Amino acid sequence: MQMLYQWELSGSTPEQVRTSFLADKKLDTDVEHFACELFNGVVKEIARLDLLVREHAENWRLERMAAVDRNILRVALYELLCHPETPPPAVINEALEIARRFSGEDSVEFVNGVLDGIRKSFGSTKSNS
Repeated sequence: MQMLYQWELSGSTPEQVRTSFLADKKLDTDVEHFACELFNGVVKEIARLDLLVREHAENWRLERMAAVDRNILRVALYELLCHPETPPPAVINEALEIARRFSGEDSVEFVNGVLDGIRKSFGSTKSNS
């Protein structure tokens, strides 16, 4: 989420963001690989992800959402769509923890509502995962 936030607000290329963000981090190789996969995937699928957010965030324009919340939603949606091995409740809970840490309590409720609505729209194949 932090790389996406930096990418969106700085106008830097994804490669520039990855390089600068990871430069001072001492991450486990698997953690770094997964973070980069999520970041790259969201960047690649941003139009699709934003469409889903727009469809499920009633009375909220994407552009008017807090940048942190918008990027939390994007990462969680990408993971829900492209990592079926991760149970949807785990993805949503992680998104809520990130919202709690980087945004605020109102954001937690907002992110939960949007993600839960999208999860339910996936139908029985995703909700039973």
